[in-house]
Parts: sequence; structure tokens; C-alpha cells
Amino acid sequence: MPLSPFIRFGTSTWTYEGWQGQVYLKKYAKTAFARECLGEYCQYLHDGDPCFSTVGNDSTFYRPPTANQLRRYLNQIPEDFDMCFKVWEELTIPQFARQARYGMKAGQPNPRFLDAKLFNDLVLTPYRDAKFEPHTGPFLFEFQRHGMSSEEFCSRLDTFFSQLPKDFKYAVEIRNAGLLGPDYRKVLEHHGVAHVYNHWSYMPPLEEQHQRMEERFTAPFTVLRLLTPLKMSYEAAKKRGEPYTKIVEELPEMRRDTVELVKKAVGEKRRAYVLVNNRSEGNAPLTIQALRNALQAAET
Repeated sequence: MPLSPFIRFGTSTWTYEGWQGQVYLKKYAKTAFARECLGEYCQYLHDGDPCFSTVGNDSTFYRPPTANQLRRYLNQIPEDFDMCFKVWEELTIPQFARQARYGMKAGQPNPRFLDAKLFNDLVLTPYRDAKFEPHTGPFLFEFQRHGMSSEEFCSRLDTFFSQLPKDFKYAVEIRNAGLLGPDYRKVLEHHGVAHVYNHWSYMPPLEEQHQRMEERFTAPFTVLRLLTPLKMSYEAAKKRGEPYTKIVEELPEMRRDTVELVKKAVGEKRRAYVLVNNRSEGNAPLTIQALRNALQAAET
């Protein structure tokens, strides 16, 4: 029995050489693999059906894509396929960390934080120029842990989203568990922006996040990102999972909560985007197959 068309599964990114022999059967030149393998990713089947109908693009966290990059993606993806793009970090960091990659900006406040004009001009323009809108899934605004109060953060979000065009989808991922609650939910709901249910090191379980959101979705769609085991650092999860060729440990609560949240969303006729990272269980395609099987079993 096919999955509901409201459900879209994909991985956090697609350029893992550890998936060769599993997702990727073609031979690629080493320099061409990352550039050319998206088309084969989209063709990967599970039980005779395409396994993936979306994918996360994490590279756009570090710089916005160009229109030419987006056109290259268009040449590889099928008609009914969405890509979910992380938003450029220059817009989501209130203060730059003391890291060498930030150069002179390290440790400084970020004057471009939640700058709506910059987002419109530098981030959205390439999508319009490349005519990528029909394949654009939710833009993912990932906010690392910060020291802003809930009141200030919600106020900044409210002002920002009030200035964005309504013809794209937006989703917010927070890493401060203390922000989850009615004020945050109301801001997202007012603007039709989704909360990203993130299974991540220092966030509560997915079902608890939904409870703190008063068991209400805030947009016509929802997003789940299954990133790392709870209470485990990114570095530890990376070391545990590499080279990402097999499931190293199943996470039953994560799977159960994911299935329940997706069922609730679909029951309300909301599209559910589920993006799975290798670092959650060790091999994202196998995690997705297990989740698909569990949902199909629940539907029969």
C-alpha cells in the first residue's frame, strides 16, 4: 500500500560516499560525485516505490545558493520532488561564536540577524531567477543556542516573518528547549510558519515538544529532523555512526514519536516533511525504510 501523498521522506543531505553500493550503484569520478549523484538519489526505490520525495540541503547554511546551482539541481530532480534548504547562518546567528571560520567577526554581535531585506534580496532572489519555486520545500531557519529571552526572540521572529513574502514555506528550528511554549507557538501560528520537531542532543523528545506546543501544528505543513540521539553530542554521534553504512543502534522512542506525529499531521491534511540524518541511527536510508514500513503498517 503506497504511503499518503502528504508524507515526504528524505535525508539531511545526499552526498555520502558510504552509501555507494546502497543508494548509489553508478561509478562516479571522485570530483563529480557530489555534483552528479542527486539524480540517482531521487531514483532510489524501496519496495518498488521512490524512497525519497524530498531532501535537506545543509550546504546553504554556509552560503546562499546561486541561480546556476539551483538550475543544476533542477536538471536532476523529478517533477514531484521538494528540496528543503537551510537558511544562511548570517541571518540566524545573533552573535558570532569565537571560531576561526568567522575571522574578524568572531565573538561580535551580528548586525544582519533576522534582516528581512537581506533574506529577500540575497536568499530568495536566486530561487525566483532559477524558477525553482515549485520544488522549494520549507526554508529551515536553524537557531543555535543563544542567550536571548523568550520575549525578545519571539518579538524578533514576529517582526521578521511579517516582512517576508507568503509564496514560500518557512520553518523554525530552535535549540533552546526553554523557548518551547505558547508565546513561540502563537508567533509561528500567526505567520503560518512550522516548528521543526528536531531530535537533537539537548532538546526534549519529539512528543514532548508537541505537548509544549499545546499539541497544535502551526502551519499547513510540518517538519521533523532526526539528527542525533538525545543526550549525545554531535561529535560523539558522528564518531559512533561513521562510515554510515549500517544501523548502529535503533532509537525506538524516536521512531515511535515520528510515526505518531506524522499520523497526526496527515490526519489533519498537513504535509509532513521528515528529514533523517545519518548521525541519528547510523544510516539514514535504512531509518527511513523502517519509518515507511511502520507507517504503512499503521495505515492497514
